[in-house]
Amino acid sequence: MSAASVRARWSSNVKLGVAGSLLVLGVYVLFRLSLLIIPMILATILAYILSPLTGMVQTRLRMSRGWATGLVYLIVLGVLSVVPIVLVPSLVEQSRSLNLDFQTIIQSIETFLSRPVVIGGVRFDVSELVRQTESSLRGAAEPLFGQTLGLAVDVLTSLVWIIFILVVSFYLVKDGARLTDWLESLFPPDLRQDVRRLREDINAIWSAFFRGQLVLVVVVAVIITVGGFVVGLPFAFAMGVLAGLLEFLPSLGHGIWLAIAALLTLFRGSTWLPLPNWIVALIVIGLHSVFQQVDLNILIPTIIGRRVRLHPLFVILGIVAGATLAGVLGIFLAAPTIASMRLLGRYLQARLFDLEPFNFEPMLELAHETADQD
Repeated sequence: MSAASVRARWSSNVKLGVAGSLLVLGVYVLFRLSLLIIPMILATILAYILSPLTGMVQTRLRMSRGWATGLVYLIVLGVLSVVPIVLVPSLVEQSRSLNLDFQTIIQSIETFLSRPVVIGGVRFDVSELVRQTESSLRGAAEPLFGQTLGLAVDVLTSLVWIIFILVVSFYLVKDGARLTDWLESLFPPDLRQDVRRLREDINAIWSAFFRGQLVLVVVVAVIITVGGFVVGLPFAFAMGVLAGLLEFLPSLGHGIWLAIAALLTLFRGSTWLPLPNWIVALIVIGLHSVFQQVDLNILIPTIIGRRVRLHPLFVILGIVAGATLAGVLGIFLAAPTIASMRLLGRYLQARLFDLEPFNFEPMLELAHETADQD
């Protein structure tokens, strides 16, 4: 009789104790390594986006997975290197086309502030207040010159994290199939089919999400471009494209776009409306404030939520919760994360109550159905 046949089985209490201990240990390690969470998420997203491209290159060129992954990353790094070279001259040229005389603007502000202000018979010398403010700002700015080393360390740290994300995502793309097989092997044989099915359905959720995100980018770019031409926003087409790209940064992207648009209209005014520049700037701010609410409460829940089969209310709540827990990244990943958790929750509920775990509509079929509708 072999040793395996006479080996005593663990009791249910022992199994629960070991599982609980491993869970506590995992939570502790995750807490201690919390700085790695966001870079790992970014690396996973990058790998998820580049993996289909790598598979296509591997099939078309008939090369190994490693060589295909290396080629794809070389192309990506090349594009990232070329884009600034192409865009920076164009941005410089557009900046020159603004034809803003900053010295004149500064002199106008100084002239305006040098005039005394009389309120209720009381005379206020604004110029003295300006001089005191300027002196205070200079005093506050002086310590910043001694923080050059700290700034250099921050830049170096950011570069290290970028390299970390690229390296981790490279190996996730290169060895993704092996990692998946290894993770599936950790489960008992009778559960591996369920794990494989869950993985396919979750993959369908995220695929549908990224397709929906691309649709959202196009919709927002079109809306902002049309609205920009209506109000005479300078560089309306470029600003529309920028607004679409900034949809990858919900809320924060809105703030960045609005700051740029407000400055453009304040200095250049409308291209055709005979209104003062400050009035045009207020119109742009007001219209964009309305659009921001429409985007967060209608467009994102409808376009993204429909593809992951979530009610808009849950998407809105998820955006708020994601912003609280993980900032901008939490907002961006709220919808697919909630949909994935719902899928896992349904599976666990079915297993706990001895029900068929896959009697609901598979998300994989839903993704194909959504793609056909688009």
